[in-house]
Amino acid sequence: MKNIVIAACILIASFCSTIPGMAEEKASDFDTFLTNFDYDTRADMKTDSKKLLKLLEEKKAVLVDIRFPEETRAWRMGFGLFIPLNELPKRLAELPRDKIIVTACPHKDRSSIAMAYLRTKGYNARYLTDGLIGLAENLRGDSAKEFLEDAGLVKP
Repeated sequence: MKNIVIAACILIASFCSTIPGMAEEKASDFDTFLTNFDYDTRADMKTDSKKLLKLLEEKKAVLVDIRFPEETRAWRMGFGLFIPLNELPKRLAELPRDKIIVTACPHKDRSSIAMAYLRTKGYNARYLTDGLIGLAENLRGDSAKEFLEDAGLVKP
């Protein structure tokens, strides 16, 4: 997990340094994020499928699927926003600032990059720790009822 966060930090710093005239501003945002990074931040930047569904039910969060268009043409969750990771910088205005933004991809590599980027922009962002594949597994077949009961979203 630590390696994913480090990789996300490196990728964001590299991305920011490639934007002419903006490298210093972007790096400063990321520098601030890293300087303030502590154990509480590490715990607060994650959410699993059960917590996500509870947050969505309470209308406290928005799921953002950050996969590539090719991936979403194959399958979609049917809820949440679809903003590919590489479009995130130019589509920030589509994200509500008064909700938790939960970024998701099949596993968690790209979603952790998106979460780190959004935090540098002042969003309360988290990434889905079990990924869209984990979420889909929990919401299918016989396990769906038990999963939703455990999440407190339906009564046994």
